[in-house]
Parts: sequence; structure tokens; C-alpha cells
Amino acid sequence: MTRMDRRALFASGAAAALLAATGASLADTPKAGGSLRLAVPRDDSLEQAARGAVFDTLTEIAPDGTLRGELATGWHTDAEARIWRFDLREGVTFHDGAALGLADVIAVLREVGQAEALTDTSVRLELAEANPGLPFLLADSRFVISRDGQDVTPLRSANGTGCYRVERAEDDRHFLGRKVAGHYKHGTAGWAETFEIIVIPDARVRAEALRDGYVDVAALPEGDDLKGQRGLRYYPSEADMALAVASHVGMPRQIGSARALDDGRIAERWWLA
Repeated sequence: MTRMDRRALFASGAAAALLAATGASLADTPKAGGSLRLAVPRDDSLEQAARGAVFDTLTEIAPDGTLRGELATGWHTDAEARIWRFDLREGVTFHDGAALGLADVIAVLREVGQAEALTDTSVRLELAEANPGLPFLLADSRFVISRDGQDVTPLRSANGTGCYRVERAEDDRHFLGRKVAGHYKHGTAGWAETFEIIVIPDARVRAEALRDGYVDVAALPEGDDLKGQRGLRYYPSEADMALAVASHVGMPRQIGSARALDDGRIAERWWLA
């Protein structure tokens, strides 16, 4: 079998697909509590995982590839897939306490078409061209919902509706998010009390941080420094690892494979066993 480039594998999300195929989940039922710590290279991994923790989108692609609502509870379109209606989840608040409003959603939908309020809890979107795949498109992190469409960077001032609020952040260096009490996903996502991402450019140092217990998951570590280490798991294999994970980390049986780090939703979906 041809050896795959580790960076290409990690970036493509193939590692996550292989991880899911192993069925290596520690337990069927996630556990709440603890701090999940992740070491990543200096690439877009920090932003990807932090966005998945802090922000929501109208729709979400589940680990098995199916589409489900997030801030939208339902959607309908005409026969041409050009005019859409999205029904919004009620009772959702931003991390600053403001309620999710129609204007927040419309600001994002105007990036793809003409959007306007239809009722107090629904919006109408008209596209210039038909797009049957629009709900899948809106699950992309490019379309996260922020207050009034405000810039989602820098992370230290990010204000979303996701499971984790920003407690501390330094762009391209560090992120610490804390679980939002009473979140609408309580009991179904967001298991760790805190979620931390640490940028460590050196692959050997990432491996050392995992080996010495400073982090729980290391992306693209130096494999030679971890081979044969007890209490760790390696994906896709010990010989060519894209991810190294401590044994006390719990993972869902299915892991999103479209992008790395469980499609950017690692903060919501993984837990400390």
C-alpha cells in the first residue's frame, strides 16, 4: 500500500474516517466534565475547531453524513429549489445574553441570495439560481451565525450561540472555551467543561506534550517519539499517525470525515472518559 502523506491525510479528513472505521470508542455514552486539551500545528486547525465550539450554523452535517437542523428546525423550497424558507429555533441566545433574531440570520443568508423576514420565526431566501444542495452548503463554517453578521474574528471577541463561550484566546496561538450553562444542546453535545486548543508548531514537542500528559489529543505528532508508548492510540496507524489520542479520551462511534478534527466539531462531540 502506498504510504500517504500525513499532512494531506489530516487535512482531507481521511484520518477521521479511518478512526471511525476502527470502532475505537471507549463507551457508548459520553460523560460530562473535565477539560479536553488539543495540540495542533500552526495551520487552520485552531480556527476550525474553535469556530465549531463557539458558533452554530443553520444546518449541520452529522458524522454519518446526514443533514440535520442546528439553528434551523426545518426548511422548505419550491419545485425549482430557488426560493427557500427556514424555520428558526426559538429560545436561543448569544454568549453575551442577546436573543438570536431574524436579523442575525438574514445577515448571513444575504451572502447567498435575497433574504427577508417571513414570520417572527422564519426567513425567506431567494436565490439567483436554483441550488438543491443549499442546506448542505449552509452547514459550512463560512456561514456561522453571529450577532448582526458581525465579523467572527478575532476569536477573543467571538460571540456565537455554540456550546462554548470564549474565555481566553490568542489568534494562531491559544484558545480556551468554557461550556455554556443551559445550552439548547445540553445532554446531546458539549461534554467537557472546558475545551482548550494549544498551537505547538514543532511535531516533536506536540508528541512530548501528549506523552507527558499536558494535552489529550495531538494532531500530526512526530510518530517516532510515540511508537510503542502505552496508553495511547494512533490513527490511522502507529506507523503513519495523523492523530494520537490518550486512552482516557472518549470518541463517538462515528466521526465526521469531510474535514479534519471531526469536521471541526471535536469540542462538541468528544469527551473525557
